[in-house]
Amino acid sequence: MKLKKNLVLLGMMGSGKSTIGHLISKKLGQEFIDVDSVIEKETSIKISEIFLKKGELFFRNLEEKITLKLLENRNTIISLGGGAFINDKIRKEVLKNNLSFWLNWNAYTLMERIKKSKKRPIAFNLDETKLMELIKNRSKIYSKAKFKINCQKLSKKEITKKIIGLYEKN
Repeated sequence: MKLKKNLVLLGMMGSGKSTIGHLISKKLGQEFIDVDSVIEKETSIKISEIFLKKGELFFRNLEEKITLKLLENRNTIISLGGGAFINDKIRKEVLKNNLSFWLNWNAYTLMERIKKSKKRPIAFNLDETKLMELIKNRSKIYSKAKFKINCQKLSKKEITKKIIGLYEKN
């Protein structure tokens, strides 16, 4: 039997990649890997602490190494960190050998979610204008994903169903 490609979820922090990944995993009975959780488990440090103590460059290098290794899996649902798809090597690998799904929300919804969270290190030092700019810039790159899921008016269940439907057709 030919193995299916991984189902890779990408999008801004706060877009629901982990939540939707868990739901898809349950429905399909396939393994779910949250890259950020793997990084925290392997380093025994929260991502916000890595950013604080070692800096973003250290984190991005670690994220690249771990993500590329995890993408070698097959038949797996993988949730990327919010900035991972910005990395050229990760993006090329995702687009070449996996099915990618961008969980797209309007910027205001994302801003509200990000502001409520205490675990978004990249957003700690950004005012609303800079955060809006980050969302806009990242969205241009996220748009390269194979599938764009407009989540704004959908429930978690509807988002999950839509992604599974697209995944099973490919």
